[in-house]
Amino acid sequence: MRKLASIILFLVIVSNTFGQSKNSPLQISHLTGDFYVYRTFNDYKGVKISANAMYLVTDKGVVLFDAPWDKTQFQPLLDSIKAKHNKDVIMVFATHSHDDRAGGLGFYRDKGIKTYSGKLTDEILKKKNEKRAEFLISNDTVFTVGKYKFEVFYPGKGHAPDNIVTWFGKEKILYGGCFVKSAEANDLGYLGDADVSEWKKSIAKVQLKCKNPKYIIPGHDDWTNIESLNHTLKLVDEYLAKSTGKK
Repeated sequence: MRKLASIILFLVIVSNTFGQSKNSPLQISHLTGDFYVYRTFNDYKGVKISANAMYLVTDKGVVLFDAPWDKTQFQPLLDSIKAKHNKDVIMVFATHSHDDRAGGLGFYRDKGIKTYSGKLTDEILKKKNEKRAEFLISNDTVFTVGKYKFEVFYPGKGHAPDNIVTWFGKEKILYGGCFVKSAEANDLGYLGDADVSEWKKSIAKVQLKCKNPKYIIPGHDDWTNIESLNHTLKLVDEYLAKSTGKK
């Protein structure tokens, strides 16, 4: 049943992609209702890698979850959203301190858009002397924008020490960012700031809070498979078993 649901979701996404080619530097796809996933690209070790992010259209304006990885797409994203929905972006959330998430905070803050990050993210960016968000999320927080409610919370260390995730309880949408690996991922990817042993515990917290998600958006690669969180746990278990010499 889950496999069938994933196939149906994929077909819907394909039919709702805004006439963009697979080579477009900015690709926007309809997820469900007022939710959209957008994808940008950058080079990592000589390989072109995609980065997923999301935005929500409300009657108050558009809420952006993570900035484009490709900084040349900071303004084109705003322009595309304005052309598509005739609304402005009013809030931007960065889910951790890496460039594929927080790289646009300075740009959007300078545009007068409200920018948010977790307190841990802010501390890291401050140490690196990088652009920071205007507003800090000190604790797990429920936001209400128009008719939508969502909770931004810190599950614990994982891909990064500061990674936060967003849960739309009514719509059953989990925006995981890089805390969640795509179901097509073969490994955990970049682990320079990761704590894999804590990642396992943090996943358990997300699974406890976010029951029966209908959509899960990982930070990179394919996002149509709702098994991505379970797959992340599997990759974590495999990594831990290998690192301790267990099978």
